[in-house]
Amino acid sequence: MAAFFIIAMILYQLFILGSLVVFLGIVLKNLVDFPDLPSGRLTDTAAPKVSMLVPARNEELNIVGCVSSLLAQEYPDFEVIVLDDQSTDGTRALLLDLAAGPTGNRLRILDGATLPDGWHGKAWACQQLADNASGRLLLFTDADTRHRPDALRRAVEAIETSGADMMSLTPAQDTESFWEKLIVPLVYHILFSYLPIGMVWKSRAPAFCYAIGQFILFRREAYARIGGHRSVCSNLVEDVWLCKMVKRSGGRVVAFNGADAVSCRMYRGFGEVWSGFSKNLFAGFGNNAAVLFLLVALVVLLYLAPYGFVLSALMQGDRSAGIFWVPAAQIAIAVCIRFIIAVKFRQPMWPALLHAASQVMLIFIAINSFRITTFGRGPVWKGRSYRFQADNR
Repeated sequence: MAAFFIIAMILYQLFILGSLVVFLGIVLKNLVDFPDLPSGRLTDTAAPKVSMLVPARNEELNIVGCVSSLLAQEYPDFEVIVLDDQSTDGTRALLLDLAAGPTGNRLRILDGATLPDGWHGKAWACQQLADNASGRLLLFTDADTRHRPDALRRAVEAIETSGADMMSLTPAQDTESFWEKLIVPLVYHILFSYLPIGMVWKSRAPAFCYAIGQFILFRREAYARIGGHRSVCSNLVEDVWLCKMVKRSGGRVVAFNGADAVSCRMYRGFGEVWSGFSKNLFAGFGNNAAVLFLLVALVVLLYLAPYGFVLSALMQGDRSAGIFWVPAAQIAIAVCIRFIIAVKFRQPMWPALLHAASQVMLIFIAINSFRITTFGRGPVWKGRSYRFQADNR
């Protein structure tokens, strides 16, 4: 019996180690398959008009920085349209100040209409923006983003040279508080570790989708073909579903690393991190409880259990492979993955050493996301609550 237990333990540890090696391989392959934005050599004569579209609800802390960076783009033909989604803070007054400025002639401000039944707020705001846009390309970007002056030119070159219908990029995520630095980088850890980016480009299968709602560039005809944001009106994680809809319509989706062109401070402090991730996590898995709790189980097995084995071995003075060296190798690989992703996306390095703590927080957020969606009044964001609606598509 003792021999059987030892063999079973070793096989279990080797399975976990092998799984982490596979994820490390995905990360290393993604380094090759995930290109940086091109340099921006697109000529002015080949530059189509772009409508840069910003939904804004209570964004007084962000709106000036975002819109100013959009108005400062080194691109010959663009417009900036911002929809004030019934803000109750100083967002509209700040927008009016920008419109009165020296570059304000490129800025249009829309008043958001009442949210219809069956829609969530961002999708409705984006649909209204698109309905008022005149560009051949539509750029949807969030109010908490900042864009370098060459960002638009480089993004347009990327979608034009790739021949894609939809393009998304990964901004650098600005983090200031401890909790932001601990938790926000998990977004790229999940995407970059579990998703082969090359398949987003090569495969038409909707299963291989990658999109960051902070920056999505559409060809107008592709956006119209899928029905715009109407096709994802009830999906809280509308960016991924837009990608699925484009692929289902026969379109092509590409993704680029834009960490040197666009930045975003997604959340401010623990409260927003907790609420924001709780809103999106369960929805990101299609509100599928089995998939969500499979993620929780994987987190425990891959990233937390190895620490338990190593601590137990140290307390017992046992340096055998099954409960010390192999789990230690598992920890080393997991931390190595975090370091690689941190370098790739210009994230702070030290949170990688707290990878286990960030995974514990991920479990707590996952449980809370499931709880509020299944048993509560639904996720709450920007003063609106969203009850779960089954997706039958």
